[in-house]
Amino acid sequence: MLVDARWTRSGLEEALESFSHRHDVDALVTRLLDLMPSAPLDVESGLSLLRGMPVLPMYLPPRPKPPSWHFDVPRYSSNIDLARSLDVTPWELEWFADLGGWLRTKPYPLQHYRTRTIDKRDGHRLLEVPKPRLREMQRRLLTRILDRIPPHDAAHGFVRGRSAVTFARPHEYADVVIRMDLADFFTSIRRPRVAAIFASAGYPRTVARTLAGICTTETPAERLSGLPHDRAVALRAPHLPQGAPTSPALANLVARRLDRRLAGFARKNGLTYTRYADDLAFSGSADVRVDKLITVVTTIVRAEGFSVNVRKTRIRRAHRRQVLAGLVVNESAAVPRARYDALRALLHNCSITGASEQNRDGLPDFRSHVYGVIAWIGESNEVRRAVLHDLAARVDWDS
Repeated sequence: MLVDARWTRSGLEEALESFSHRHDVDALVTRLLDLMPSAPLDVESGLSLLRGMPVLPMYLPPRPKPPSWHFDVPRYSSNIDLARSLDVTPWELEWFADLGGWLRTKPYPLQHYRTRTIDKRDGHRLLEVPKPRLREMQRRLLTRILDRIPPHDAAHGFVRGRSAVTFARPHEYADVVIRMDLADFFTSIRRPRVAAIFASAGYPRTVARTLAGICTTETPAERLSGLPHDRAVALRAPHLPQGAPTSPALANLVARRLDRRLAGFARKNGLTYTRYADDLAFSGSADVRVDKLITVVTTIVRAEGFSVNVRKTRIRRAHRRQVLAGLVVNESAAVPRARYDALRALLHNCSITGASEQNRDGLPDFRSHVYGVIAWIGESNEVRRAVLHDLAARVDWDS
């Protein structure tokens, strides 16, 4: 069994999977690699290695149990099956998964991600965008596996058929709206939690770990300069990269238990709960005990492996403007009137002076940008959408 195995950590783990009911496979593999870092050259060498570890031949391998598959996902029973599905060799699969963290100290051309920092009002956001080959592998996993595992009904971000509008609308006309924010939503999700998602679908442990490796990364040290110490420490550990196509879906699935507990708490207390990515929204009647709500929610969030960014907690009663995901929900959820008026004025000026004259920020595709804003505003108000499209049709975008 061992003599024919690929002499790598993942190959040996796959070969020894049948012993996992009696032994710690990780410990066995570590011991094997310590005793013989490279593969045995012949059967006799392999047998002598086994004689040095008497615990291994004590038990005949039991008949392997068939995986208990859930959801309509492709059934990869081994890493070889997974490699074949992704059109890579087993060696390339190990290289892309990088379970040993080898690439974190390698030169940039060997690394799998491009990084760039985006300035935010409260600091910086590090985007980690996978290079083309890895990005294509992740897209396949997204469509073949992750899109077939449903998130909780309370999740509205990055879910087909849901949006910022469906996130905000359940909170319309509420006496009080409470918004809370999850700190470092993606980077706080580590590789073992991602592996657990794939394992819950039925994938064997070795395959689940490899899938998790493909979808997570460890940020190289040279990319962390200028970041706060605690954030840099979090990025050094294997985490969901903000910029990978698989990260939003995986984050929603990891947060499923959090959503279930918060939805249960809200239901028990006569509240409404929805989540859009890292934004948690609660609403209810005027007699809601807001201090109790925040305390209980913070406790649940911590118990589920996340943390609350207390600086972003907002409590808005009906006499103040209640905003969720950029939409005002005091009445029917809609983009603030000022944003609509500003875009209408911009389109009017474009039709008079020309589009290039109004492109003050030098956007490379100004027309697409404007139509994107129209789509955002129009998603919650068909009348506004029609007015803006009519104004945009009068603009000469090449002028």
